[in-house]
Amino acid sequence: MTEKITHGIKDDEFLRDDVPMTKEEVRAISICKLNLTENAVLYDIGSGTGSVAVEAASCSKNIMVYAVETNPLAVNLINKNRERFALPNIKVVEGMAPTVMESLPVPTHAFIGGTKGNLKDILTTLYKKNNSMRVVMNAVSLESVSEMTMALKEFPVVDDEVIQVSISKAKKISSYHMMTANNPVFIFSFTFTGN
Repeated sequence: MTEKITHGIKDDEFLRDDVPMTKEEVRAISICKLNLTENAVLYDIGSGTGSVAVEAASCSKNIMVYAVETNPLAVNLINKNRERFALPNIKVVEGMAPTVMESLPVPTHAFIGGTKGNLKDILTTLYKKNNSMRVVMNAVSLESVSEMTMALKEFPVVDDEVIQVSISKAKKISSYHMMTANNPVFIFSFTFTGN
């Protein structure tokens, strides 16, 4: 079998349990918006199952991904998914962001999938570590969208964009195919710009 060169791991290939996961199509768009580079250092904050970490680390063995997660069940799943996909370039960092990010290497990119209410502090820490890095954030609740919109006003950014993605998939019911909708997701992307 020929090895594929594009990202796009199917959701059911990940070990998941009851941990939130960025779904395949949203994951593909989010990673595209990250504009990863060959030697990127990526923080996957609120990593959940590690699906974004796995997809990003799969792009190149030279990309280093730090999967930051506070939920012990999720930390276990990230480790299992890292092993499942044989990706030694993922390091799992257990603890609350942004505190556990302080000692990590300087990032070039960050994906924010969950914040536990610490979005402004996370963005402040990221900006202090690298004031020209690329950031992508996902939100499903209107409260998170509002929080991200307000937080962005406090940082100098360029190339900022907000898109809303609605994915529906066909499910076969008897001899018919019915569309089933997933929750809409807002994808924020921007690049910090130094003063």
